[in-house]
Amino acid sequence: MTRATRAMAVAVCTVMLGPTFGSAQQLVGKGVEFTAPDKIKWVRNAAGTQETAVLFGEPEKPGPYVMRLRWLPGNMSRPHFHPNDRHFVVIEGTWWLGSGEKYDPDSTVPVGPGTYVFHKAGGIHYDGAKKEPVVIQVWGMGPNTSTPAEKK
Repeated sequence: MTRATRAMAVAVCTVMLGPTFGSAQQLVGKGVEFTAPDKIKWVRNAAGTQETAVLFGEPEKPGPYVMRLRWLPGNMSRPHFHPNDRHFVVIEGTWWLGSGEKYDPDSTVPVGPGTYVFHKAGGIHYDGAKKEPVVIQVWGMGPNTSTPAEKK
């Protein structure tokens, strides 16, 4: 990811975490868009374990994207990797992080709100929520795919 893309993603995240003042009408036609938290559209996965809200781009296609993930309590991914770098900020709750091919949720490390996390392309990891929901914001370059990498 280029420095310019990273800078844009950090700016987007910073703006989205800040307070909302005034009316959207003040910005119409001025090159600025925002979505108030109560207007963000969350979509629950078929398993009922996670919700996703796409804020920018189309994660399944090539190009930049920004989305939020809400991991519901008890939902942990299994070891996997992604083909592209991914950047995260924890917004709410505690996100539990682990790495390597062996799935061991007891060895995961907790990170809280405001924490920045970087997943390097090809790095094997697993993560999720334990006792409370966690909301994370992720930005990267699509397509956003995941390859299983668990060693049994």
